[in-house]
Amino acid sequence: MLKKLLLIVLFFGACTISAQSTIKTMFYNILQFPEAQQGDNRELILRDIIEAYQPDIFMVCELQSAVGATEILDNSLNVNGNQYSAVPFVSNQSGSGDLQQLLFYRSNMFTLENTDIITTFVRDINRYVLKLNTANGQSDPVLLDIYVTHLKSSQGGDNVALRLDMVNEFTSTLPDLDPNSYIIFAGDLNIYTSTEPAYIELLDPTNAITLVDPIDRPGAWNNNINFQDVHTQSTRTSSGPFGAGAGGGLDDRFDFILVSENMLSDPKMKYVKNSYKAYGNNGNCFNESINDVGCSGEFSQELRDDLYVMSDHLPVVMELETNEEIVILSGTEFEANRVKVEMENTMVEDNLRLIFPSNYEKGFDLVVYNTLGQELSRTRILPGVESQTIDVSALSSGVYTLTNTAWPSNPVKFLKK
Repeated sequence: MLKKLLLIVLFFGACTISAQSTIKTMFYNILQFPEAQQGDNRELILRDIIEAYQPDIFMVCELQSAVGATEILDNSLNVNGNQYSAVPFVSNQSGSGDLQQLLFYRSNMFTLENTDIITTFVRDINRYVLKLNTANGQSDPVLLDIYVTHLKSSQGGDNVALRLDMVNEFTSTLPDLDPNSYIIFAGDLNIYTSTEPAYIELLDPTNAITLVDPIDRPGAWNNNINFQDVHTQSTRTSSGPFGAGAGGGLDDRFDFILVSENMLSDPKMKYVKNSYKAYGNNGNCFNESINDVGCSGEFSQELRDDLYVMSDHLPVVMELETNEEIVILSGTEFEANRVKVEMENTMVEDNLRLIFPSNYEKGFDLVVYNTLGQELSRTRILPGVESQTIDVSALSSGVYTLTNTAWPSNPVKFLKK
């Protein structure tokens, strides 16, 4: 009876913990972080904004340094444990500007497959390839090609031309990709109208891969009340108290997340309708500060106060969904016969390496189960052993559970690639 109950616990644990179908994304111009507005504890304000939305992918621009990246990772994202990782920080390769783009991601949901830089006349366009952790990841991987950018700012013919030049550098690389790639192109585009050449080029259906604007709201966005619900800048009527950023109130749509056209219909990676939002914008704040008491609605006063202090831009958020089983690996530690066991990595190919940091006098067995609760292998751990490698090369790709032969207080799961 005890053995049957054990199998039931393992089976339902694997089924309920490992599956997730939605991916939450956020892009944010974080305004010359961390040096602007010294003394405002913006890393803590950013923490509260992130906790309110809880993105799985967090993309930023106007990051000044690797120090700032670490500050975000340690004090804004990983305050409740090591949930997120950052892609490697690389200083701007395009000119002398000190503002960079970066991406942070849930490390138990994605693995970083590749990074690349597209150089331009102004700033880099950064490319990051994330692989979604899925049960079928080895035979049918789900990859996201994510580009994070910050196009040239300001009006005027020269700046319009520079924005187009930057976009052309990006679109010229599209023929190098798989035509079925899932692409996210996110950034502060500094575009004032959908008739601007850079925007037209981004959505040009003759490109090797067609991109779309998920909300499909073409028009003259600048200072137009008809688009007040999608405006992302400025969160402040005056920049005076901050010494950085722009004022003027909410009257521009500068911040975007574009996607490849296939993501409107492909169930393997699909945009969730109506999930795209100018985060914090209740649609009633035209030419006002985002925290104005008259701008009440879905987004709370507390959140809007944080957004007001954090940056002169609002984040843009968007959700994706997949029909693949997303594997969420929630822990690397458990106890076996009162011995602490650490799994070195929850995503493995051929070998599962275990570490035993505490002393113990009695041996015990570690068992690998599949999601049906069937025992697949058993390994004896001898007294005094500090580490052990379990050969899992013969296992098929998928999710497995590791536990001890005694009652499993907290079995852990791993993904066989």
